[in-house]
Amino acid sequence: MATILGIDYPTLWFLVVGALFSGYAILDGFDLGAGAWHLFFKEEKSRRIALNAVGPVWDGNEVWLVIGGGALFAGFPILYASIFSAMYIPFMLFLFALIFRAVSIEFRSKETMKWWRNTWDISYSVSSVLMAVLLGVVMGNVLQGIALGENFEFQGHWLEFLNPYAIMVGITTLALFMMHGAIYLAMKTEGQLFVKVHKLLNRSIIFFIVSYSIVTIYTLFYLPHLSDNLTENAALLVVPLLAFLSIANVPRLVSKAKYVHAFIFSALSMSFLLILVALELYPAMVMSTIDPQYSITVYNAASSEKSLGIMLIMTAIGAPLVITYTVFVYRTFWGKVKMDETSY
Repeated sequence: MATILGIDYPTLWFLVVGALFSGYAILDGFDLGAGAWHLFFKEEKSRRIALNAVGPVWDGNEVWLVIGGGALFAGFPILYASIFSAMYIPFMLFLFALIFRAVSIEFRSKETMKWWRNTWDISYSVSSVLMAVLLGVVMGNVLQGIALGENFEFQGHWLEFLNPYAIMVGITTLALFMMHGAIYLAMKTEGQLFVKVHKLLNRSIIFFIVSYSIVTIYTLFYLPHLSDNLTENAALLVVPLLAFLSIANVPRLVSKAKYVHAFIFSALSMSFLLILVALELYPAMVMSTIDPQYSITVYNAASSEKSLGIMLIMTAIGAPLVITYTVFVYRTFWGKVKMDETSY
């Protein structure tokens, strides 16, 4: 099997897909978190400022989701087919929420009537919350395993995805995004709105720490198999340690009003948590609750070696371009939000 730096192609593509979805979680995570807080702002000007904080970047952030989905399809077509057919309803709900969030942002300021703007405000906030929760529900089911049978076909019912563990992970994901979004809004606002955001940020930190602690304890006691890779290789324990330290550093930096640094560590926390998920599952990608032999792994789901090799070359060329564009956009719109005639 061909390798690069001692890592085989399927594993490398697994890392590429993971990096793309991590980028999406970090970038669109604060958009969704800001949207989840939207109805907490009562004044029209505050809502407009909050919208304009994410206005220049939200659609670009979604590009990472599109690329990640494409990379998943190209690199692991069996996983793509199985997971999307099994979780058809959750993914369709996510798609509808994705559409309504975009429409809400663009339509809100087209008319001046209060009922019109309130309607789209509710749509924007609810769709943001729903997207965050659904992402967590999918992650919770992937961690827990789903009822995959012969030929990797789903043998259960879609309501099984709304199990207690998946819902807990969904709530934790929402809490993490709300904290991430509140930090971003603190970076972009000033005056009375900043004071309001700071209070919400402190609440979101408590919300996330409590929900994350509950999920962690549940996972350790009821899903002990997820820690097998970590216990077999003690060096890997550095990842949960780094995740813990990153999370603990967020409230410390917020208390010192170092919001840019807090945002960086919030992003690092997401990265370490997703790396931890990858380590807990690898080489499996989705475990079967019916029989381990029906589990989808990095190797039985991967495309041909030649296809992976070509796509890795394309990634090496395209990734720097995407990253450069993302950095350029954020540098262009850096600083506090100012209202003008082009604002939402």
